[in-house]
Amino acid sequence: LEYTIKSCPVDKFSPAPTEVITGLLPSFILPFTDCARSRGKDGSYRGAIDVTESASRCMNWTEVAGFKERYPGKGIGEHNHCRNPDGRIRPWCFFRNHKGRVDWGYCDCKHGSVRLQGGRSKLDGRVEVYLGGVWGSVCGNDWEDEDAGVVSACMHSLVSVSRLHWLAVHCQGEEPDLLQCPKTTWKGEECSLAAAVTCTQQRGRPASLVGTLPLRLVGRQSESEGRVEVFHAGQWGSICDDQWDYSDAEVVCRQLGLSGVARAWSQAHFGKGTGRVWLDEVRCSGNELTLEQCPKSAWGEHNCLHSEDAGVSCSPLTDGTIRLAGGAGSQEGRLEIFYHGQWGTVCDDGWTESNTQVVCRQLGLDMNPVPRFGVGSGPILLDDVSCTGKEPSLLLCNRREWLRHDCTHHEDVNIACSSEQGADSIPVRLVGGESSREGRVELFLSGQWGTVCDDGWTDQDAEVVCRQLGYRGAAKARVMAYFGEGTGPIHVDNVKCNGEEHSLADCIKQKPGTHNCRHSEDAGVICDYGESQHSNREVKDPVSSICGLRLIHTRQRRIIGGENSLRGGWPWQAAIRLRGSRGDGRLVCGGTLIDTCWVLTSAHCFKRYGNSTKQYKVRLGDYHSLVPEEYEEEYGVDQIILHSNYHSHSNDYDLALVRLSPGAVGQAPGECVSFSRHVLPACLPMRKEKVLKQASNCHITGWGDTGRSYSKTLQQATLSLLPRRHCQQYFHSAFTSRMLCAGSVQSERRVDSCRGDSGGPLVCERPGGGWVVYGVTSWGHACRTQQSPGVYTKVSAFTPFQSCVISQF
Repeated sequence: LEYTIKSCPVDKFSPAPTEVITGLLPSFILPFTDCARSRGKDGSYRGAIDVTESASRCMNWTEVAGFKERYPGKGIGEHNHCRNPDGRIRPWCFFRNHKGRVDWGYCDCKHGSVRLQGGRSKLDGRVEVYLGGVWGSVCGNDWEDEDAGVVSACMHSLVSVSRLHWLAVHCQGEEPDLLQCPKTTWKGEECSLAAAVTCTQQRGRPASLVGTLPLRLVGRQSESEGRVEVFHAGQWGSICDDQWDYSDAEVVCRQLGLSGVARAWSQAHFGKGTGRVWLDEVRCSGNELTLEQCPKSAWGEHNCLHSEDAGVSCSPLTDGTIRLAGGAGSQEGRLEIFYHGQWGTVCDDGWTESNTQVVCRQLGLDMNPVPRFGVGSGPILLDDVSCTGKEPSLLLCNRREWLRHDCTHHEDVNIACSSEQGADSIPVRLVGGESSREGRVELFLSGQWGTVCDDGWTDQDAEVVCRQLGYRGAAKARVMAYFGEGTGPIHVDNVKCNGEEHSLADCIKQKPGTHNCRHSEDAGVICDYGESQHSNREVKDPVSSICGLRLIHTRQRRIIGGENSLRGGWPWQAAIRLRGSRGDGRLVCGGTLIDTCWVLTSAHCFKRYGNSTKQYKVRLGDYHSLVPEEYEEEYGVDQIILHSNYHSHSNDYDLALVRLSPGAVGQAPGECVSFSRHVLPACLPMRKEKVLKQASNCHITGWGDTGRSYSKTLQQATLSLLPRRHCQQYFHSAFTSRMLCAGSVQSERRVDSCRGDSGGPLVCERPGGGWVVYGVTSWGHACRTQQSPGVYTKVSAFTPFQSCVISQF
């Protein structure tokens, strides 16, 4: 089966556009599955995607000093295309964030995908390209039939173009995808014709090469909707609705030859199947020709019941069919309606919430607050629409005649719907997480948002919350205000779910508002847990090549004047804690991992409880001090070595090295800690390095005093290193050449490290990349005093001491 361009008003897909998309499957239609599937250690992506999921343009790899040399032969060089040279879970790149600093992010694997819209079937229509998170067209003003070698007549008709990406495309015919063709970006030039194609089956190829996975729709009288069943191993079976969405439905409708508007249905909407559940975790991009081309689970591998059978409806395009365009998904956008073979917009004159209710009901959705989704194009088909709110379709509302209006496209109706919920459900949201998939659970009751107490809070409760929010992956419960303390009422306590409920409302067993909790007990969840967690695979590289690397988060949040850190953000952070009967687990000091067996901290940390190794343990990979993490480990202490010139009555020479006991059985000789992306050492400064000239972007971290209490979550704060003369004005002769001082010179924003953060790191980003521990938190005149910066032991002054001690073991 080959596909070629049959009718192609496309601007300058020349000289041989047919060759670009000829073959067993049309590569220009398929998603960039090589990007989506380039996962893990053996993944190797070599495509041309150069945009992150946050729509930031990738930097050239050579702009990051030394990175190309660190990963030779991994496809990085003088280009900015996404790669995964270090075996991350999918391709990524460096980019500059809004502050101009170098950051990194995973790439948008859908970037550059192509679909066909507005045609008679899913295999013909206007060419649309997905760029920067938005679908857009290609202008076709100057396209001639001869350029494409077209045999039959083209679709030369004016096409409504909602957004243009490219004015011209100049393929040579050998490119693997359109992103690699030379092209001209559209900058507002006049364009009256959109590029379009028709894909046709060539003779001499058996049709069985496409659609080798038999599909059928079961459970409704209409042939265009029903429960999706697939034929495998001699029997029909259903598909689980985990991650089932509109993109999957679009592929099913395309494979069955059903045109129109595709919609995904879950929770056995068309009735429960019998027999096997064949497939789970189907993840189509929407551009595949068959379900067989979509990523999915292995045959028969699932964790589902038939109550989760997936379904689709493929509604034909009839006058009055509606859609939402220009939004982030199929549930929001500019309202468009189909009439006499074309899509057009609706004017917002007299538009009310009742009208929106009807639209969302017609789409099978609930109503949400409305943002704007851009200016439409093409005809304005309806105006002065007036609904009571009870109508099942917009066509049954009072309105003007078709095409009668007094509007411009700046008055287009915009709508946001949400997935339909049961009548007994309670609105749920997640707050304070690092992504939309996690956070503190909040419910909307009695007109206000409030929290859930963590008494009895389990993974089963988290599973119901995540399912209600539309997530189908594994769910993890988090307790003790893991995502920060909420405000307002605590609505619910003693939630009891068995994991099968569709809404958290089904799990509330006592009267809302009845509880014996504080906000320090607010419950949270992490949804799609396996997917949202970074790989914790072991890192075997030498310390010199991996020190100072960290997971970079673009989102920064709230130590004093500080902010909660983000999980895995400071992988060298150590916590020195008591062990035994004298308050097991109590935090004594912070520390910095500098090698597989060594932690750097302050000598004064051992004044109160002595320097017996049996008194202490060191915890690495920690985030919330009371909630175990999967990458958290505790180690015994073999040696505590204070600097020989340190005296307890002085703050000078306040430095100590702690040698850890070996960790897991089977580790190499001389190895204590197994490095991973959540546990890595910080770099040490060079001897007599001029810190004030080199250091920038400095942070302190720890679990210390936040101004109200001791923090359960790791804190971070940004501060500046202050000139030596500035420090001596405050501390006079007490400030020596073996010290640094740092803080904020802005009186309205004080930052300091307080009790509980002693011994913790002051790290700065070195030019060219890598984080260096320049200071160890030591002392200060008064915690939280604006006029007094914090004082830190200057690590670069003790390079010989550190080298001497470590070399002896």
